[in-house]
Amino acid sequence: MITSPMKAIRQNCLDCAGGSHVEVTHCPVTKCPMYPFRFGKNPYLAKKVLTDERREELAKNMTA
Repeated sequence: MITSPMKAIRQNCLDCAGGSHVEVTHCPVTKCPMYPFRFGKNPYLAKKVLTDERREELAKNMTA
């Protein structure tokens, strides 16, 4: 069976945590290269939603 890389990482994390999704959530191994991906999602592809306040702050930083 072919699986996506994200699902394979999630399965690896579950295997490492003894099959417990709670243990995956509380994983202490932050230096693991798969740590940011342990929930089966790519955190670097998440949409970034900016509030109006944050936009104004960034605009001020650009002109300063």
